Parts: sequence; C-alpha cells; structure tokens
Amino acid sequence: MPDATNLYLFIVAALLLLIVPGPNMAIVTSHAVAHGWRAGLAAALGITLADLLMTVLVSAGLGALVMSWTPAFDLLRWAGACYLMWLAWQALKAPPSGTDTQPTQASLRKIFTRATLNSLLNPKALLFFMVFLPQFVTVGSSSVTLQLMFLGVLLALIALVFHSLLGFCAGRLHARLRKGLVSKRLGAYGFAAVMAALAARLVFLNRPV
Repeated sequence: MPDATNLYLFIVAALLLLIVPGPNMAIVTSHAVAHGWRAGLAAALGITLADLLMTVLVSAGLGALVMSWTPAFDLLRWAGACYLMWLAWQALKAPPSGTDTQPTQASLRKIFTRATLNSLLNPKALLFFMVFLPQFVTVGSSSVTLQLMFLGVLLALIALVFHSLLGFCAGRLHARLRKGLVSKRLGAYGFAAVMAALAARLVFLNRPV
C-alpha cells in the first residue's frame, strides 16, 4: 500500500481530474438526461468495469505491451469512433416511444455495455492509467503490482461515486423534460450529438510522442 502522503495526493488528484469535463462525464450525463437516473447509474457501473480492467492490464504490464505495438493506438481510436457513430445513428433512427417508461433491464444492460466499450476503446484512457497510477507508488514499501492494483481499484471506486451522483443529478433533468414526443425526440438528438462529438474527438486524437 502507498504511504499516507502519496495516498492523500492520489485522492486529491483523482477528484480534480474527475471534475474536469471529459468523455466519461459526457457518457453518464447524456444517458441520464435521455433515459433517467437508472441509465446514468448503469453507465457509471460500465465505466467502473472498464477502469478495473485497465487497472489489471497496467498492473500486469500488458498495457505497455499493447501500446508498444504502433498500430494499436490507431486501431483502438478508429474502432471507438465507429462505435460511437453507430450509437448516434441508432439514437436518431429509433422511433420515439408514445409512453414515458423507465428503462428496462435489457436496455440498462445495453447502456452498461456501451459505457464499458466506450472507455476500453479510448486509447487515451489506457495511456492515462499507465501514466497516472505509477506516479503514486511508494518504491520499496511493498509490491509495485499490488500498489498499482490498490490505486486502480481506489480510483475506480472514487469515479463510481462521482459518476453515480452525476447521473442522479442529470436524471432529475430527464424527469423535467419527459413531456410528449417532442421532448423525447430532442433528447435523442442531444444524445446523438454527444456521441458524434465524442467520435470526432477520437478521430482527431493524436498519438502521444
């Protein structure tokens, strides 16, 4: 386990990074506004799963191995962009429902999967874990691998709490907008716009030197 100073700095840094608008915040907010707080929570859980998987990759040294292969960055980038554009298209072509219903268990699973894939297909997310976590490891105190695992799990839990609260707050906006088909269609347009913007962000993402 890292020493107290490194742990304190890690928590502060994690909180500061989370409040900066980014793709994870956009995914949680857009789903919560479009479908309610349950959808925001499902997205938050999906991001958490991706964070845990990337923690395992970094702790085992597999993240560096993947990124050492030059085409890996571009493959992940383009796969993520295509997936996000597909989500935007699905939102636009789906007919608005005539009744105001809560998201079903099946749709919540879809949102969970979407959020997980969105994080995993973002090469900068993996690079972030590779660069951020090792900065707070206390050399010589215990196993570096165990410290990386501990920090990654802690980061995932902090992010889960933050994104869950964000989803709940955004879901309140959904409750105010759920009036008639016009509002539903506007919600679909807004969701599609967010997905398209995230896709464009990935397309123009440059590989770090």
